[in-house]
Amino acid sequence: MSAYPRIALHIAGAWRDRPGEPVLNPFDDSVLGTVPHATREDLDDALAAATEGQRIWRATSPAARADILRRAAALLRERAPGIATAVTLEQGKPLAQAKLEVIRAAEIIEWDAEEGRRAYGRVIPAEPGMRNIVLREPIGLVAGFAPWNFPVSSPTRKVAGALAAGCALILKASEETPAGAFHLVQAFLDAGLPKGVLSLVFGNPAMISEYLIPQDAVRLVTFTGSVPVGKRLASLAGAHMKPCIMELGGHGPVIVCGDADPVAAAHLSAQVKSRNSGQVCVSPTRFFVDDAVHDRFAEAFGEKARGIRLGSGMDPETQMGPVANHRRLEAMQRLVADAVARGARLLAGGERVGNQGCQFPLTVLADVPDDALAMTEEPFGPLALISRTRGIGEGIARANSLPFGLAAYAFTDSAPNVERLSEELECGNLSINHLTASFAETPFGGVKDSGYGREGGTEGLACYTVAKNVSHKIRQAA
Repeated sequence: MSAYPRIALHIAGAWRDRPGEPVLNPFDDSVLGTVPHATREDLDDALAAATEGQRIWRATSPAARADILRRAAALLRERAPGIATAVTLEQGKPLAQAKLEVIRAAEIIEWDAEEGRRAYGRVIPAEPGMRNIVLREPIGLVAGFAPWNFPVSSPTRKVAGALAAGCALILKASEETPAGAFHLVQAFLDAGLPKGVLSLVFGNPAMISEYLIPQDAVRLVTFTGSVPVGKRLASLAGAHMKPCIMELGGHGPVIVCGDADPVAAAHLSAQVKSRNSGQVCVSPTRFFVDDAVHDRFAEAFGEKARGIRLGSGMDPETQMGPVANHRRLEAMQRLVADAVARGARLLAGGERVGNQGCQFPLTVLADVPDDALAMTEEPFGPLALISRTRGIGEGIARANSLPFGLAAYAFTDSAPNVERLSEELECGNLSINHLTASFAETPFGGVKDSGYGREGGTEGLACYTVAKNVSHKIRQAA
């Protein structure tokens, strides 16, 4: 049996083949398979099936919905080794990281399954003879657009949230990494999800989004991806009065205060920066380090980065795989060359490895000037930028200087510093003394150009519902 599945569309309860394009292994550029492209007729069929699926799923009790979600999560856990292999082949991350991604997806589904049973309304006190009740109802059919960097967990956030709230969903997953979404949908089908409730399509992103979003049946758009694309989709949705969940790019600042342990912070930062080859919207990238600990931090970061083993994700000794495509490889080369030309010091990495595939090492730059392209353009790759600061105020100001506001991080043992960071940093997620931006039970999303709406947590599930107020006068007026 092949380690990589035969990818197909899933529409109206059946898998469909269509012509498409090759899926490449980023380690060696070999062809893994073909991803089919949906036609407009396929999208029409998906809309018709989802409209009927929405009617069925809305009428399904929260407890019954939760049972199906839990079964799907159990199947993901059971199938994690095979799914992880497919993800590593198509996306490049080490196999151990791919397995953790599948388990994380199962955890998200399990949490949403239970939270979907607690979509409580409320009773508002009123005068005698009146009753005001707020109901939380499913918003309706969702059009979801997922990126390539987390082929399983990113689609899962959309699928689990929508299904737990009682919404049907048409998922447009990445053409570059389609196997994760393929396996996710298969798990839900095998768990007993009714026909039409979840559809899976691939194809021309602009055609699919421009066709689906204006459709009357679509009531919500959820997108994870770049800021420019997010703005285009939000504009299109706004023209048709469709609410959105927009989880867009970031440029994660890390403030290392003078009271922090610089070596421990540097070692953890290098380890997390290498995760998924830095292709994470919440990846720690801009390190603003207090002058008192800057030199020790930079030295420890560079040393740790130089020791991270780069290679095939299928090799158990590999700690960081290739970047996912040649676009990211070329971006890394361009950003590093620009920063060095402007005076940045190279502490680790900096050059492509080999001449086949997309291997680029964890690269650390110090003394990066603010006018370097990498300081304002999200690298979305294994690039860490270290800058010296004089006091927490300067660190906060420089962290807030960009239009991004997704995740931010800090290292400090000072309670006053924690209070100031919590109040002044402009971000949707702040992590202090660790570098995990979100958990299944916590809301995740950004501010400013990094988007709006939330995924995860009670707040995330609420985005898939609408509030209906029912005001009831017990007796009719005489």
